[in-house]
Amino acid sequence: MNGIDDRLHALRRQFQEWGHDFRKHALEIDADPEAIRRHFDLPAVRYLATMGVPAEYGNEPEPIAGHRFLGERALERAVIMEELACADAGMMVASPGPLLAGVLVDILADRRQKEWFYGRMLAEPLWTCFALTEPERGSDAAGLTTALTPAPGPGGGHVLNGAKRYVGNAVRAQLAVVFARTRPGPLGVTAALVDTARAPGWRARALPMIGLRGAMISHIDLDGVEIPEENLLGRHLSPSRRGTWAFVQTFNRLRPGVAAIAVGIARAAHTYVLANRRALSRADRDRLDALGRRITATRALVHQAAAAVDLRSTNGHLASAAKVRAAQLAEDATREACTFFGPGARLDHPLLDKLARDARAMEFLEGTGHMQRLTLFQGYTSGKFDRDAPFPAAPPAAA
Repeated sequence: MNGIDDRLHALRRQFQEWGHDFRKHALEIDADPEAIRRHFDLPAVRYLATMGVPAEYGNEPEPIAGHRFLGERALERAVIMEELACADAGMMVASPGPLLAGVLVDILADRRQKEWFYGRMLAEPLWTCFALTEPERGSDAAGLTTALTPAPGPGGGHVLNGAKRYVGNAVRAQLAVVFARTRPGPLGVTAALVDTARAPGWRARALPMIGLRGAMISHIDLDGVEIPEENLLGRHLSPSRRGTWAFVQTFNRLRPGVAAIAVGIARAAHTYVLANRRALSRADRDRLDALGRRITATRALVHQAAAAVDLRSTNGHLASAAKVRAAQLAEDATREACTFFGPGARLDHPLLDKLARDARAMEFLEGTGHMQRLTLFQGYTSGKFDRDAPFPAAPPAAA
């Protein structure tokens, strides 16, 4: 656990303990993601339901080893998400909470909007979603076509029209952040808060998924969804900070956590072999040890990337490196684990099969490897990396 202090070690131990409950329900959630509604009483689910809500808005999580962890910092989230993903990534992504939308709200919302959003999150477990990706266009802001236009008539406000795709938990989200275009050009992208229960034009349906089924990845149709003026995010900011800049900052903050999920899946596969394959040859033991060392090294990179983002939210390039390496690790680790159990491994070991399916999803979650490599290239050419070293010096870990 290179790079974390005693405080974060305590956090890790607590979520390892809470993760036991997640592991028990892994196959249940894989078969029926809505089964999460029966498990709101689990400590980790309760924590995730408010993770990221600042203390000034009323969040008071139970202390862990004498410390309160709000989940606002990338390094805290990386520790938490690795442990819960090692227990079961599907259970974690199925849980309600503000995470993706909440980070964007923290960046863009004004005081009144934050009070409304965080107040809703603290009142009861709610799902949120972050709708950026569009059919046939991916996350390309320049190609964004979902339109936010003035509402007809004297009432004011705006309406949303368009479609979004591959949006986690959208089919059950009560609160959403939706990116749309108000005019052509890079400054014409903005975001709006949507209360889906009060938006008749909001229609979401779950897509059939092979892996990470708990996330209920969804397609959204937006047909004249009414957006009150007060639900437009970033009105108090300059146009240059409302759209592309905002979601780039959001992804920078969250990318280490996504990489940590991939590390957790790899750890789960490694642990599964240790627990279920008793007799190992010397060659098998060497292979397993090599995989363990690779997991440890990738975790160190993830923590370094998270600490860099905590130091400055524009430091997203190292997080892209971590995400690329961790996503590949998850796939390699689950495939390698299957080789320890013969050709029928995935049929005979349902949990191992689930890990392999979930691992494949990590390539696409929060941007493919190609997108991450472009970010790395931009960082390299703009001088954000020391060209004589593989990575920038690690900033100090959060206290």
